[in-house]
Amino acid sequence: MATLLVIEDDADINALVSMQLEANNHQVRRCRDGRQGYQLAKTGQFDLIVLDLMLPSMDGLSICQSLRQEGCITPILMLTARTSEIDRVVGLESGADDYMTKPFSVRELQARVKSHLRRSQLLAQPVDTQSVQLGPLRLDPEKRSTQLNGDHIDLTSTEFDLLWYLAQRPGRVFKREQLLEAVWGYQHNGYQHTVNSHINRLRAKLERDPANPKLVLTVWGVGYKFNDKI
Repeated sequence: MATLLVIEDDADINALVSMQLEANNHQVRRCRDGRQGYQLAKTGQFDLIVLDLMLPSMDGLSICQSLRQEGCITPILMLTARTSEIDRVVGLESGADDYMTKPFSVRELQARVKSHLRRSQLLAQPVDTQSVQLGPLRLDPEKRSTQLNGDHIDLTSTEFDLLWYLAQRPGRVFKREQLLEAVWGYQHNGYQHTVNSHINRLRAKLERDPANPKLVLTVWGVGYKFNDKI
């Protein structure tokens, strides 16, 4: 049984989301206030956080940014009523693992939550794969650790999974849809921004000059690849 935190100020949506998640045998803690939800999320006792963007006392972007700055790696699924491209990107750039726009399908919500929890369960299992050294980058899948030139780099669980997937296949080019399915576990038109934003976050953490990356490269018109010439 997974323990989930739902931070949503709309009473009806909060109740609906919580009820559907509880129907899937999850334990759900409900919250309708941003600052209270932030304090609960900081405890680290949750397997997944469902986070609304617009909240009283502390908005979802601030919550997400603060949690990531403090080293919280708990998967965050952001809910937003804003449908513009920039709003989606800002939500992802703040540190969210995934997002859904309102109104959303309950079935899709359940599928997304299931996908993230399945990934979390896989992360908890022993890993036989040894650490790898790729140029200045060292990845240890068992410890979930990343080092660049000997310095530790803090990555969220999704950021690490994306980097690991690409680094295991240097030189191979992946479309955004392929990465979305491989790392997030689903395909859905319109959600390629999820991949783009995570690539940007990786570059911000790993690259000396994110605008001219040396590790994760863009293949224009196709997708991304890990540099096989480092």
